[in-house]
Amino acid sequence: MIYITRKASFNAAHKLSRADWSPDKNTEVYGKCANPNWHGHNYQLYVTVKGEVNPETGFLVDLKWLKDVINTYVVDKIDHKNLNLDVDFMKDKLASTENLAIAIWQELLAPITESGAQLHSIKIYETENNFVEYFG
Repeated sequence: MIYITRKASFNAAHKLSRADWSPDKNTEVYGKCANPNWHGHNYQLYVTVKGEVNPETGFLVDLKWLKDVINTYVVDKIDHKNLNLDVDFMKDKLASTENLAIAIWQELLAPITESGAQLHSIKIYETENNFVEYFG
């Protein structure tokens, strides 16, 4: 079994708040992240796939192909967007980094599985000090 990771970057805005909570409760729970005028991050996304090396090509997957899949299914939909308002796969979800990682997994699972590889993990750095890793 071999693991290979592709990194991508995107910028996006979001806010953490629940419509069924008061502004005070949202601020109490989410702090500055509940800012009604949004805030943004320069996210770093790491997509790791695993499987067996193809003896003919020497690849698990072609990294150019993986880059194209990540861009098509995720980055093109999310870069310079508002996660709460503009991103179809985040509709009706609280725009936490945890939920974002799960949603990105769901977007990438089918095309990666169809390639013969297995999706191993999604890692998202929201800041240089905070990241989420999801293993499905």
